[in-house]
Amino acid sequence: MTQKELKKLNRRELLQMLLTQSRKLDEQTAQIADLKKKLEEKRAVEKNAGSIAEAALGLYGVFEAAQKAADYYLDAVRLMAEREEQSGES
Repeated sequence: MTQKELKKLNRRELLQMLLTQSRKLDEQTAQIADLKKKLEEKRAVEKNAGSIAEAALGLYGVFEAAQKAADYYLDAVRLMAEREEQSGES
């Protein structure tokens, strides 16, 4: 709306326009606050996803070490069984 058109409006019309703009501003402010909240939630999820991935990698290392220990134990048991077998045959 041009300045000339604004000057032709009466007080009631100007107040109505002001009220309409104020309502739009309130709606947009609420929408911005909602979007900010959603963004923060997404950032928190992304941060936690990184932490979960790091934890999974750490657990992988623990499981790998446990598997090596189990393999070592089984090899030792087999070796002992073989020695007992051989000493029993002699």
